[in-house]
Amino acid sequence: MKTLEIIGFKRANLDGQSLNEVRDSGNVPCVVYGPGIPEQIHFYTPIILFRELIYTPEVHLVELNIEGTIIKAVLKEAQYHPVSEMILHVDFMAYTEDRPIKFEIPVKVEGSSPGIAQGGKLEFKTRTLKVKGLAKDFPDFVEVDISDLDLGKSFKVSDVKVEGFEILTSPNVSIVTVGIPRALRGKKGEA
Repeated sequence: MKTLEIIGFKRANLDGQSLNEVRDSGNVPCVVYGPGIPEQIHFYTPIILFRELIYTPEVHLVELNIEGTIIKAVLKEAQYHPVSEMILHVDFMAYTEDRPIKFEIPVKVEGSSPGIAQGGKLEFKTRTLKVKGLAKDFPDFVEVDISDLDLGKSFKVSDVKVEGFEILTSPNVSIVTVGIPRALRGKKGEA
């Protein structure tokens, strides 16, 4: 899995006015917490550094460089302005190489479905899977092969085969389905 470096600077003042000043200067207030960190570290980082982390379908592990202190972390949560959708605040969770973490990995579809060739439509039910394991064992994505999906059929989480980590998403959840278009529903009933 890819790692992205984010450079940060510690914040001393945590009041609302200081937060607004941080945001007005093109930065995002952040916090990191978790194993190996005795107490939360509040910091800020330039908003441009989040482009490759948030505005992409790929997922990354994060290496935070806060004034020279390196912390391995994952993006836990990002808060956005309700109107402008600018990033208001980001939470990171630190991790260690020897302890399992929970993470979300994107799904990538491979293959050609016979159901789509017959006029069906591929419908994503979920685009990520919740997983648990050591960070070194996580792939960039979970591959889903739809080569056997016919009209009306689904690929479920229980059909995914992985090694080195555990999938926490319920096995009954459909990842993708080949939907039957309205025009084909009547024809299928006549046959």
